[in-house]
Amino acid sequence: MKKALSLLAIVALSLGTVNAYAQEDMAATEEVAETAATETMDSADAAVDSAAATTDSAATEEAAAEEAPVEEAAAPAEKGFTQVLKEKFIEGGAFFMSFVLLALVLGLALVIERIIYLTFAQTNTEKLLEEVEGALNNGGVEAAKEVCRNTRGPVATIFFEGLDHYGEGLDMVDKSIMSVGSVENGKLEKGVSWISLFIALAPMLGFMGTVIGMIGAFDAIEAAGDINPSLVAGGIKVALLTTVFGLITAIILQIFYNLIVAMIDGIVIKMEDASISFMDMLVEYNKKNA
Repeated sequence: MKKALSLLAIVALSLGTVNAYAQEDMAATEEVAETAATETMDSADAAVDSAAATTDSAATEEAAAEEAPVEEAAAPAEKGFTQVLKEKFIEGGAFFMSFVLLALVLGLALVIERIIYLTFAQTNTEKLLEEVEGALNNGGVEAAKEVCRNTRGPVATIFFEGLDHYGEGLDMVDKSIMSVGSVENGKLEKGVSWISLFIALAPMLGFMGTVIGMIGAFDAIEAAGDINPSLVAGGIKVALLTTVFGLITAIILQIFYNLIVAMIDGIVIKMEDASISFMDMLVEYNKKNA
C-alpha cells in the first residue's frame, strides 16, 4: 500500500513538473511571438514612414523643378550696353540726337584720316640722314636726291628740296628748307581745326536740346494749369539725354584730338632736328668740294 502511494506521488510530481515546464514554454513562446509581432509592426511602420518620406522628397523635387523654370522665366534678362545706348538715343529725340551723332561720325572720320596720315608721315630720321650722307659722299647730290625721292614723309621732302637748291648756295638751301617745312607742317595739321570744331559743337547741340526740352516741359505745365511730375519728367529727360550724348561725343573727340596734336608735335620736332643736321652735313660736303 505504501509503495502504491509512493508511486502515485511520484507520478503526480512528474505531471506537475511537466505541466509547469509546458506553461513556461508556452509563456516564452507567446513572448517571442509578441516580440516578433512587435518588431514586424515596427518594421512595417518604418517602411511606411520611409516610403512616405521618399514620396514627399520626390514631390518636393518635382515642385522645385516645376517652380525653377517659372522663376527663371520671371527673372528679367539683363540688357546689353549697346541695347541700352540705342534705347536712350531714341528716347533723347531723333532731331537733336541726329545732329550730335553726325558730329561724332564726321569727327571720327577726320580722326581716323589724320592718324593714318601721321602714321605714314613718321620717318626714321637717323637712318635717313645716314643714307643721304652716304649717297652724297659716294654719288653726289643726284644720288642723295634719289634716296630722298624713294623715302616717304615730310623729312625726306625737306631734304629733297634742299638738295634741289644746292647749286644756288647754302643760303638758298636754308630758305627752301624753311619754306617747305612750313608747307609740310600745314599738311600735318590739315583737318585738325575741323575736329576741334566738332568738339565744341557737340556739347552746344546737347545744350540746345536741353533748353528746348525745358521749354517743352514748361509749355506742358502751362497747358495743364497744374504742376504734374509726369508732365515735367518727359521734357527734362529729353533735355538731359541730349546733353549727355553731346558731352560723350566731345570727350571722345577730345581724346583723339590730343593724340593727334601730340603726334604732330613729335613729327615737327624731328623735322627741325633733322633739318639742322642736314644743313651741317651740306656745309661739310661743301667744304670738301670747294
